[in-house]
Amino acid sequence: MSATAFVHPLFGSSSATAEQQQVRQEGLAISAGLKRQDPGLLDELIVRYQHRLLRYLLYLTGNREMAEDLFQEVWMRVLVRGAQFNGKARFETWLFAIARNLVIDQSRKRTLTSLDELMDGPGGEERALPLDLAGVEPSSFDHAALHQDRERIAAALIGLETIYREVLVLRFYEEMSLEEIAQVTRTPLSTIKSRLYRGMAILKPRLARLQLRPLGAV
Repeated sequence: MSATAFVHPLFGSSSATAEQQQVRQEGLAISAGLKRQDPGLLDELIVRYQHRLLRYLLYLTGNREMAEDLFQEVWMRVLVRGAQFNGKARFETWLFAIARNLVIDQSRKRTLTSLDELMDGPGGEERALPLDLAGVEPSSFDHAALHQDRERIAAALIGLETIYREVLVLRFYEEMSLEEIAQVTRTPLSTIKSRLYRGMAILKPRLARLQLRPLGAV
């Protein structure tokens, strides 16, 4: 079976073990294809992850032009460093880690010392940057929310400190597990849990003022 044959959305499985095995097979197939620099595989990966990756970069940077530039650079890194992906973790975990590292590199070029400072203004106060998500494919969370609420939820998220916003986006928009978020951010699991709970606590009253349901609410 070709490497690209495994690159498709995972549907529900009656067995968690069977799904884990499928994920592992997919990861190994992607790993083998990247080592061969299979152009068909790379094209398929771009199609599959482009919307999710761009949304993540938009939420991290708050700037569409910067996010789009970094988006291109991420895929260049995937092409050049694809042999480093061993297939033991989900591909998106590795992909988002590359994106995050590039954002940090960009912040350093701008003489900033941390990811969180990328969104900070003079005096350490966070800038309320407009976030343009037009053209980004809705996530399952977006589909669950009312269409008119999407922009207000995005505005509430962009107002959070970056360390909290990132965890919330990865958890609720990208539907990553806490363990996967810890891998992407190279942060202890306990810290990820703390950031998630703290971020939700800060966000909840903001959503309430907008008469929106808290993230994760049914």
